[in-house]
Amino acid sequence: MQKFLEKYLLPVAMIIGIAFHNQLAVLSPVTPYLLSLMLFITYCRISWSDIHLTRLHYILLAIQYVGSASVYLALRQLNDTLAQAAMICVLAPTATSAPVVAGILGGNIASVAAFSLFSNLSVAFIAPLYLSLIGQTGSEVPFITSFWYIFRKVVPIIVFPFFIALLLRKVSPKAHQKIRSAQIVSFYLWATALTIVIGNVVNFVIAQGGGKYTLEIIIGIISLIICLLQFVTGRKIGSKYDRTIAGGQGLGQKNTVLAIWLTQTYLNPVASLGPGLYVLWQNLVNSYQIWKKKAVPKNPKTK
Repeated sequence: MQKFLEKYLLPVAMIIGIAFHNQLAVLSPVTPYLLSLMLFITYCRISWSDIHLTRLHYILLAIQYVGSASVYLALRQLNDTLAQAAMICVLAPTATSAPVVAGILGGNIASVAAFSLFSNLSVAFIAPLYLSLIGQTGSEVPFITSFWYIFRKVVPIIVFPFFIALLLRKVSPKAHQKIRSAQIVSFYLWATALTIVIGNVVNFVIAQGGGKYTLEIIIGIISLIICLLQFVTGRKIGSKYDRTIAGGQGLGQKNTVLAIWLTQTYLNPVASLGPGLYVLWQNLVNSYQIWKKKAVPKNPKTK
Protein backbone atom coordinates (compact mmCIF):
# COMPACT_ATOMS: atom_id res chain seq x y z
CA MET A 1 0.00 0.00 0.00
CA GLN A 2 2.85 2.38 0.87
CA LYS A 3 4.59 1.76 -2.46
CA PHE A 4 1.30 2.42 -4.29
CA LEU A 5 0.85 5.74 -2.44
CA GLU A 6 4.44 6.82 -3.08
CA LYS A 7 3.98 6.20 -6.80
CA TYR A 8 0.56 7.78 -7.35
CA LEU A 9 -0.02 10.17 -4.43
CA LEU A 10 1.17 13.32 -6.22
CA PRO A 11 -1.08 12.93 -9.30
CA VAL A 12 -3.98 12.15 -6.95
CA ALA A 13 -3.15 15.25 -4.87
CA MET A 14 -3.20 17.41 -8.01
CA ILE A 15 -6.53 15.97 -9.15
CA ILE A 16 -8.05 16.61 -5.71
CA GLY A 17 -6.67 20.16 -5.74
CA ILE A 18 -8.31 20.85 -9.11
CA ALA A 19 -11.62 19.18 -8.24
CA PHE A 20 -12.04 20.81 -4.81
CA HIS A 21 -10.31 24.14 -5.38
CA ASN A 22 -13.09 26.19 -3.77
CA GLN A 23 -13.14 24.14 -0.58
CA LEU A 24 -9.34 24.05 -0.31
CA ALA A 25 -9.05 27.84 -0.45
CA VAL A 26 -9.82 28.10 3.28
CA LEU A 27 -6.77 25.93 4.07
CA SER A 28 -4.31 28.27 2.37
CA PRO A 29 -2.95 29.74 5.67
CA VAL A 30 -1.93 26.22 6.76
CA THR A 31 0.54 25.74 3.88
CA PRO A 32 3.58 27.50 5.45
CA TYR A 33 3.24 25.37 8.60
CA LEU A 34 3.07 22.19 6.54
CA LEU A 35 6.21 23.22 4.64
CA SER A 36 8.06 24.03 7.86
CA LEU A 37 7.20 20.70 9.45
CA MET A 38 8.06 18.88 6.24
CA LEU A 39 11.47 20.57 6.06
CA PHE A 40 12.16 19.92 9.74
CA ILE A 41 11.78 16.19 9.14
CA THR A 42 13.97 16.40 6.04
CA TYR A 43 16.66 18.51 7.72
CA CYS A 44 17.05 15.87 10.41
CA ARG A 45 19.02 13.95 7.77
CA ILE A 46 21.74 16.60 7.43
CA SER A 47 24.30 18.34 9.66
CA TRP A 48 25.74 21.86 9.76
CA SER A 49 28.95 20.67 8.09
CA ASP A 50 26.91 19.62 5.06
CA ILE A 51 25.75 23.17 4.36
CA HIS A 52 28.23 25.02 2.16
CA LEU A 53 28.28 26.60 -1.28
CA THR A 54 29.99 24.66 -4.07
CA ARG A 55 30.94 25.42 -7.67
CA LEU A 56 27.65 23.82 -8.74
CA HIS A 57 25.67 26.25 -6.56
CA TYR A 58 27.45 29.28 -8.02
CA ILE A 59 26.64 28.10 -11.55
CA LEU A 60 22.96 27.55 -10.67
CA LEU A 61 22.76 31.00 -9.04
CA ALA A 62 24.29 32.56 -12.17
CA ILE A 63 21.65 30.86 -14.33
CA GLN A 64 18.92 32.05 -11.96
CA TYR A 65 19.92 35.73 -12.22
CA VAL A 66 21.64 36.08 -15.60
CA GLY A 67 19.16 33.70 -17.22
CA SER A 68 16.11 35.55 -15.92
CA ALA A 69 17.39 38.88 -17.24
CA SER A 70 18.28 37.32 -20.60
CA VAL A 71 14.84 35.72 -20.99
CA TYR A 72 13.12 39.03 -20.27
CA LEU A 73 15.25 40.97 -22.75
CA ALA A 74 14.68 38.31 -25.43
CA LEU A 75 10.88 38.27 -25.11
CA ARG A 76 9.96 41.85 -24.26
CA GLN A 77 9.87 42.85 -27.94
CA LEU A 78 7.11 40.27 -28.49
CA ASN A 79 5.03 41.06 -25.40
CA ASP A 80 6.09 42.66 -22.13
CA THR A 81 3.64 40.65 -20.00
CA LEU A 82 4.89 37.42 -21.57
CA ALA A 83 8.48 38.51 -20.90
CA GLN A 84 7.65 39.23 -17.25
CA ALA A 85 6.01 35.82 -16.83
CA ALA A 86 9.00 34.04 -18.36
CA MET A 87 11.50 36.04 -16.32
CA ILE A 88 9.87 35.29 -12.99
CA CYS A 89 9.83 31.56 -13.78
CA VAL A 90 13.63 31.68 -13.98
CA LEU A 91 14.22 34.28 -11.26
CA ALA A 92 12.09 32.42 -8.69
CA PRO A 93 14.22 30.76 -5.99
CA THR A 94 14.36 27.04 -5.29
CA ALA A 95 11.23 25.59 -3.68
CA THR A 96 11.28 24.85 0.03
CA SER A 97 10.12 21.34 -0.83
CA ALA A 98 13.03 20.68 -3.22
CA PRO A 99 15.22 18.96 -0.56
CA VAL A 100 12.29 16.65 0.23
CA VAL A 101 11.83 15.59 -3.39
CA ALA A 102 15.61 15.24 -3.83
CA GLY A 103 15.65 12.89 -0.84
CA ILE A 104 12.80 10.80 -2.25
CA LEU A 105 14.65 10.54 -5.57
CA GLY A 106 17.86 9.47 -3.84
CA GLY A 107 19.67 12.77 -4.39
CA ASN A 108 21.95 14.77 -2.11
CA ILE A 109 19.63 16.52 0.36
CA ALA A 110 22.38 18.69 1.87
CA SER A 111 23.34 20.07 -1.54
CA VAL A 112 19.74 21.00 -2.40
CA ALA A 113 19.10 22.34 1.12
CA ALA A 114 22.17 24.59 0.90
CA PHE A 115 21.14 25.92 -2.50
CA SER A 116 17.54 26.41 -1.35
CA LEU A 117 18.73 28.53 1.59
CA PHE A 118 21.06 30.73 -0.49
CA SER A 119 18.70 30.92 -3.47
CA ASN A 120 15.76 32.15 -1.40
CA LEU A 121 17.72 34.58 0.77
CA SER A 122 19.61 36.07 -2.19
CA VAL A 123 16.29 36.74 -3.94
CA ALA A 124 15.37 39.03 -1.05
CA PHE A 125 18.15 41.37 -2.22
CA ILE A 126 18.18 40.77 -5.99
CA ALA A 127 14.48 40.52 -6.88
CA PRO A 128 13.49 44.07 -5.78
CA LEU A 129 16.26 45.46 -7.99
CA TYR A 130 15.13 43.44 -11.00
CA LEU A 131 11.43 44.04 -10.54
CA SER A 132 11.71 47.75 -9.83
CA LEU A 133 13.39 48.21 -13.23
CA ILE A 134 10.63 46.51 -15.24
CA GLY A 135 7.61 46.84 -12.95
CA GLN A 136 4.56 48.97 -13.51
CA THR A 137 4.99 52.64 -12.68
CA GLY A 138 1.97 52.53 -10.39
CA SER A 139 3.73 50.16 -8.03
CA GLU A 140 6.14 52.03 -5.78
CA VAL A 141 6.96 49.59 -2.99
CA PRO A 142 10.10 50.65 -1.06
CA PHE A 143 13.09 48.31 -1.17
CA ILE A 144 13.13 47.78 2.60
CA THR A 145 9.41 46.86 2.56
CA SER A 146 9.82 44.24 -0.14
CA PHE A 147 13.00 42.94 1.46
CA TRP A 148 11.37 42.58 4.87
CA TYR A 149 8.29 40.87 3.43
CA ILE A 150 10.35 38.28 1.58
CA PHE A 151 12.78 37.84 4.47
CA ARG A 152 10.09 37.20 7.07
CA LYS A 153 8.30 34.83 4.70
CA VAL A 154 11.39 32.82 3.85
CA VAL A 155 13.25 32.61 7.17
CA PRO A 156 10.54 30.93 9.30
CA ILE A 157 9.84 28.35 6.60
CA ILE A 158 13.40 27.47 5.59
CA VAL A 159 15.87 28.56 8.27
CA PHE A 160 14.05 27.89 11.54
CA PRO A 161 13.32 24.20 10.84
CA PHE A 162 17.00 23.69 10.02
CA PHE A 163 18.25 25.14 13.31
CA ILE A 164 15.56 23.32 15.29
CA ALA A 165 16.71 20.05 13.69
CA LEU A 166 20.32 20.82 14.65
CA LEU A 167 19.24 21.68 18.19
CA LEU A 168 17.23 18.47 18.54
CA ARG A 169 20.26 16.48 17.42
CA LYS A 170 22.23 17.93 20.33
CA VAL A 171 19.48 17.87 22.96
CA SER A 172 17.77 14.55 22.20
CA PRO A 173 19.68 12.24 19.84
CA LYS A 174 17.08 9.47 20.24
CA ALA A 175 14.18 11.69 19.20
CA HIS A 176 16.32 13.03 16.36
CA GLN A 177 17.02 9.50 15.15
CA LYS A 178 13.33 8.56 15.20
CA ILE A 179 12.43 11.57 13.09
CA ARG A 180 15.40 10.89 10.81
CA SER A 181 14.04 7.41 10.12
CA ALA A 182 10.50 8.67 9.39
CA GLN A 183 11.24 10.57 6.17
CA ILE A 184 8.13 9.22 4.43
CA VAL A 185 6.04 11.53 6.65
CA SER A 186 7.56 14.55 4.90
CA PHE A 187 6.38 13.15 1.58
CA TYR A 188 2.78 12.93 2.80
CA LEU A 189 2.99 16.46 4.22
CA TRP A 190 4.27 17.71 0.87
CA ALA A 191 1.41 15.99 -0.96
CA THR A 192 -1.05 17.70 1.40
CA ALA A 193 0.55 21.10 0.83
CA LEU A 194 0.57 20.46 -2.91
CA THR A 195 -3.17 19.75 -2.90
CA ILE A 196 -3.85 23.10 -1.24
CA VAL A 197 -1.48 25.04 -3.54
CA ILE A 198 -2.98 23.48 -6.68
CA GLY A 199 -6.44 24.46 -5.44
CA ASN A 200 -5.28 28.05 -4.98
CA VAL A 201 -3.72 28.15 -8.44
CA VAL A 202 -6.93 26.87 -10.04
CA ASN A 203 -8.93 29.54 -8.21
CA PHE A 204 -6.49 32.20 -9.42
CA VAL A 205 -6.64 31.08 -13.06
CA ILE A 206 -10.45 30.95 -13.02
CA ALA A 207 -10.58 34.44 -11.51
CA GLN A 208 -8.53 35.92 -14.37
CA GLY A 209 -11.00 35.63 -17.26
CA GLY A 210 -11.10 38.93 -19.13
CA GLY A 211 -10.86 37.48 -22.63
CA LYS A 212 -7.03 37.28 -22.68
CA TYR A 213 -7.01 33.55 -23.29
CA THR A 214 -4.52 33.63 -26.18
CA LEU A 215 -1.90 35.35 -24.04
CA GLU A 216 -2.67 33.03 -21.12
CA ILE A 217 -2.21 29.95 -23.31
CA ILE A 218 1.12 31.28 -24.62
CA ILE A 219 2.25 32.03 -21.06
CA GLY A 220 1.34 28.47 -20.10
CA ILE A 221 3.35 27.02 -23.00
CA ILE A 222 6.37 29.24 -22.27
CA SER A 223 6.31 28.32 -18.57
CA LEU A 224 6.20 24.63 -19.53
CA ILE A 225 9.20 25.02 -21.85
CA ILE A 226 11.15 26.93 -19.20
CA CYS A 227 10.26 24.33 -16.58
CA LEU A 228 11.53 21.43 -18.71
CA LEU A 229 14.66 23.34 -19.77
CA GLN A 230 15.55 24.15 -16.17
CA PHE A 231 15.15 20.56 -14.98
CA VAL A 232 17.16 19.20 -17.92
CA THR A 233 19.87 21.90 -17.68
CA GLY A 234 20.17 21.47 -13.92
CA ARG A 235 20.56 17.71 -14.25
CA LYS A 236 23.18 18.03 -17.00
CA ILE A 237 25.24 20.53 -15.02
CA GLY A 238 24.77 18.56 -11.81
CA SER A 239 25.97 15.34 -13.46
CA LYS A 240 29.40 16.94 -13.95
CA TYR A 241 29.68 17.24 -10.14
CA ASP A 242 28.03 13.90 -9.28
CA ARG A 243 24.89 15.81 -8.26
CA THR A 244 22.46 15.05 -11.09
CA ILE A 245 19.29 15.03 -8.99
CA ALA A 246 20.42 17.94 -6.82
CA GLY A 247 21.13 20.04 -9.91
CA GLY A 248 17.77 19.24 -11.48
CA GLN A 249 15.73 19.96 -8.35
CA GLY A 250 17.78 23.01 -7.40
CA LEU A 251 17.27 24.71 -10.76
CA GLY A 252 13.92 23.26 -11.84
CA GLN A 253 11.76 23.17 -8.70
CA LYS A 254 10.68 26.72 -7.87
CA ASN A 255 9.17 28.58 -4.92
CA THR A 256 6.09 29.53 -6.95
CA VAL A 257 4.14 30.94 -4.00
CA LEU A 258 6.81 33.59 -3.49
CA ALA A 259 7.08 34.12 -7.25
CA ILE A 260 3.34 34.78 -7.57
CA TRP A 261 3.48 37.40 -4.80
CA LEU A 262 6.47 39.13 -6.40
CA THR A 263 4.71 39.26 -9.75
CA GLN A 264 1.43 40.59 -8.37
CA THR A 265 3.26 43.22 -6.32
CA TYR A 266 5.61 44.61 -8.98
CA LEU A 267 4.50 43.42 -12.41
CA ASN A 268 1.42 42.94 -14.55
CA PRO A 269 -0.87 40.60 -12.53
CA VAL A 270 -1.55 38.53 -15.66
CA ALA A 271 2.15 37.61 -15.67
CA SER A 272 1.63 35.74 -12.38
CA LEU A 273 -0.02 33.01 -14.45
CA GLY A 274 3.55 32.06 -15.37
CA PRO A 275 4.57 30.86 -11.89
CA GLY A 276 0.94 29.87 -11.25
CA LEU A 277 1.04 27.32 -14.05
CA TYR A 278 4.70 26.49 -13.41
CA VAL A 279 3.63 24.77 -10.19
CA LEU A 280 1.55 22.37 -12.28
CA TRP A 281 4.37 21.62 -14.69
CA GLN A 282 7.03 21.12 -12.04
CA ASN A 283 4.86 18.75 -10.06
CA LEU A 284 4.06 16.76 -13.18
CA VAL A 285 7.82 16.44 -13.67
CA ASN A 286 8.28 15.47 -10.02
CA SER A 287 5.44 12.96 -10.21
CA TYR A 288 7.07 11.33 -13.25
CA GLN A 289 10.48 11.27 -11.57
CA ILE A 290 9.10 9.70 -8.40
CA TRP A 291 7.05 7.18 -10.38
CA LYS A 292 10.14 6.26 -12.41
CA LYS A 293 12.23 5.99 -9.23
CA LYS A 294 9.71 3.65 -7.58
CA ALA A 295 9.30 1.61 -10.76
CA VAL A 296 13.04 0.91 -11.00
CA PRO A 297 14.38 -0.59 -7.71
CA LYS A 298 18.05 -0.15 -8.58
CA ASN A 299 18.95 3.31 -9.78
CA PRO A 300 22.32 4.59 -11.05
CA LYS A 301 24.36 6.84 -8.79
CA THR A 302 22.58 10.12 -9.49
CA LYS A 303 22.75 12.44 -6.53
